[in-house]
Amino acid sequence: MRSALYVSESAARPAAVIVLAAGAGTRMKSRTPKILHPVGGLSMIGHALNTARALNPQQLVAVVRHQRELVAEHILRHDDAALLADQDEIPGTGRAVESGLEALAAAGAPAQSGTVVVTYGDVPLLSPQLLSELVAQHETEGNAVTVLTTVLEDAAGYGRILREGDTVTGIVEHKDATEQQRQIREINSGIYTFDAAVLTRALSRITTDNAQGEKYLTDVLGLARAEGGRVAALVTEDRWQVEGANDRVQLQALSAELNRRTVEAAMRAGTTVIDPSTTWIDTTVTLEEDTTLLPGTQLHGKTHIARDAVVGPDTTLTDVTVGEGAKVTRTHGSGAVIGAGGVVGPFTYLRPGTVLGEEGKIGAFYETKNVNIGRGSKLSHLGYAGDAEIGEYTNIGCGNITANYDGENKHRTVIGSHVRTSSNTVFVAPVEVGDGAYTGAGAVVRKDVPPGALALSVAPQRNAEGWVQNKRPGSAAAEAAEQATQHDGDNTTDGDN
Repeated sequence: MRSALYVSESAARPAAVIVLAAGAGTRMKSRTPKILHPVGGLSMIGHALNTARALNPQQLVAVVRHQRELVAEHILRHDDAALLADQDEIPGTGRAVESGLEALAAAGAPAQSGTVVVTYGDVPLLSPQLLSELVAQHETEGNAVTVLTTVLEDAAGYGRILREGDTVTGIVEHKDATEQQRQIREINSGIYTFDAAVLTRALSRITTDNAQGEKYLTDVLGLARAEGGRVAALVTEDRWQVEGANDRVQLQALSAELNRRTVEAAMRAGTTVIDPSTTWIDTTVTLEEDTTLLPGTQLHGKTHIARDAVVGPDTTLTDVTVGEGAKVTRTHGSGAVIGAGGVVGPFTYLRPGTVLGEEGKIGAFYETKNVNIGRGSKLSHLGYAGDAEIGEYTNIGCGNITANYDGENKHRTVIGSHVRTSSNTVFVAPVEVGDGAYTGAGAVVRKDVPPGALALSVAPQRNAEGWVQNKRPGSAAAEAAEQATQHDGDNTTDGDN
């Protein structure tokens, strides 16, 4: 996935990208930091880091503060080459960016020249292509500052872009805008490219002497113009790329839009999606051409669906590999591999470690875990296979169970190739069944079965005549038994007649 995110090698390479990730996100009302909430299979900050890294910057810096340890650990797990910067108690986006520049200098990589990109950890739909376009315009025009903007029908609450032709003269916040300025529909996304030297000088001059007591990044624009620098804007028609999520309502809207785009991209790339409105595909999922997704399908994590496979309906797969031509119906699975031509479902639960060989089958109401099933073998219905090895072309009968847990430890069952097991066989692990062996119905296999042998658990059947009438008198069963007994007696033919 990462290579697909990278922009052209010929694109300009920024000196640094600074991702602002220090905010508390209190409107999310969550113990989880806002930027760690998932969208399309990745955290919001994960999307932001991928987009930033796709520009191939000389340095990538993430500015952190709220729940610092949790956020920092997540960032470094996602991108271990990222540099972390800690914002101090001075509030404001200007101070956050300044903290990023200070971290670069402390690491021996000061951004003294070139382009510095500033973006946010909560804009998951921002694409590398758009951010690269912003950098290219900035450098081609020789701007001091270039701001990414969009036009909204309802711009209430957003900072407005003030212009003189192609030049941005300033940004006014909604609460400070005049009635005339509030009619402006072009808004500030908060995403910028700066000349590094201009940015550094301006930030050193900005104070917190304002109503909010914050160091505003927007103040850089006025200082850059005062130096004679040009401030311009790139307007995107795709407002979703600059949308952030401050609460769960906005988070859901972003998730739905990203999924719509992901599903549409899958269809354009050769996947048939019967009902896009009920199909969810993470951005980390890969699908080959001529795959089919039926209604109610959810694909998560690193799931891969191969050519001609059919998945669904009502199926959820996480980190599952589905082989060419396989069919997966009404199944919940994670961490599993389904071989080419395999058949799974309906109502099947694939737990991690399940590997189904080519042309194999795991059927209705089956649960599997940590089991390797050979080519052409079938576990058709109503059973459990865990901690097991099953050979090729073996047929496991209805209701079979591998009893893998003795109350203290897990044990493994090994069943060979071309084995036939009858209904309700229980394998008490550890146990091995040789190639070509059979089991009888209801067998409890406690000892190894040699190749070609028939394993039986034989006990004489004893019928306690009249038990129901004696032990359950007056019950429906007793009445039925009594009538049946009388009926049998009536039908008995006396030998003298």
